[in-house]
Formats: sequence, structure tokens, C-alpha cells
Amino acid sequence: MLMIQMFLQRYRDAFGDAVPLPVAFGYSHTAVAERRKTPRCMVGVIRQVCDGEPLTLSADHVSCGGGSLYTAFAPMQERIPGFVSETEHYKQTPEQVREYIRKLDIRLTEKPFLNFVRMDQLAVLDEVEGILFFATPDMLSGLCAWAFYDNDADDAVCTRFASGCCSIVTFAVQENRKNGRSCFIGMLDPSARPLVPASELTFVIPICRFREMVQTMEQSALFRKAYSAVKKRINGEIGK
Repeated sequence: MLMIQMFLQRYRDAFGDAVPLPVAFGYSHTAVAERRKTPRCMVGVIRQVCDGEPLTLSADHVSCGGGSLYTAFAPMQERIPGFVSETEHYKQTPEQVREYIRKLDIRLTEKPFLNFVRMDQLAVLDEVEGILFFATPDMLSGLCAWAFYDNDADDAVCTRFASGCCSIVTFAVQENRKNGRSCFIGMLDPSARPLVPASELTFVIPICRFREMVQTMEQSALFRKAYSAVKKRINGEIGK
């Protein structure tokens, strides 16, 4: 609880009150909210968690075949490679899609629920896979500066081909599995874009990396002169 409170105070100090609070997500044997059938794409209901209503997903309540795959509730449906390639035209061939999914190495979850909770409503970081930010370009500037502060790797921040839900959930799970240090910019998926504000992308910090980054937050550029001007613009204190 102390780490969460400390982080949220620093987060507000860095970004101001105009930004949405981040969302923690992870698998559990316990549901935090009444389960309901999601719309075809789950991204919209995930975004609503920023308004304070927790969300629980389960295998029976995810309507999208890709969503079921990328949240590790079900194996890949045979129709997905053809749909992604020949209907959506996101990849040139179905074989490319199959190879992409093979490399993701998604392992079905042994826990029945995937919970999303706004961080101010979270007591502990147990069972958390990642911290999700819905971020404007000005917010991304600060989040990336923070991630780059103690990490010189070329993949300190990544943008990769993915559905909206894959860029949120799958990449974080992968990174935690190997105790990696990458963060992920997502929501470039045209199919999911209409479900979030036009000015927002996602930024996900896997929990293994978040525990490191919390320790460097105050020393990073977030609390220096250059970003203070960006903070003022985010909060309407200077012209946009």
C-alpha cells in the first residue's frame, strides 16, 4: 500500500491533476467486479476503468477471438490468421500471422480472472502484471523520459505490431516471464482506435520493471525544468 500511495503522489506531482490515473491489471482466482459480456473489442471497457469502475474479464465473457487469445484465456482460433491478413489486411499473409503468434509464445492462464483496477483503489501489487497509462503525446514524453533514465537498451521503450489488447496484456506478461526491462507503447491498432480518445495511446510498464522505475522517478526528467513546462501545458496553465 505504501509503494502505491508514494507512486500516486509522485505521479500527481509530475503530471498534475488533468491526467487519468493509471490502471493495474493482472490474473487472479478472485474477481474484483461482476463479470459481464464485453463488447466485441474489450479496449473500450478497459478505458472506462480510468473512471473508477473495476473490470473483471474471464474466458466466458470475452467476445473477441483475438481478445481471448491475447488475454491467454483460449488458444488461437483457426480463423484468426486469415481474418487478420485477408479481411483486416494487417499482415500480408496468414502465414505471417501464424508465425507472429507462435513467437508470442502465449501460455494459457491457470487463473480464471483478469482484473483491471484503477491504482488509487488498489491495496497491494500482488498478482499485478502491469501498470497501464492512457497517455497523450505530452504524457508519453514524460513516461518515456522516465523509462529511458536508467536504461540505455534499444528496447527500453518498444512499439510493436499488436492488437490493442495484445499491446496492453500480452507484452507485459511476456516481459515479466523473463524479468525484462522494456516498456510498451500501444493502441496503434486501427480496429481499436475508435474506442479511446483520439489524442491517447497506451503506455504499459510490466510490474517487474515498474518496481525498478518507482525508485528512480524523482531523479528522472519528470521533476526537472524541461518537463515542468510540459506539465503546465497538460494542465492548461500555458497555451496548447
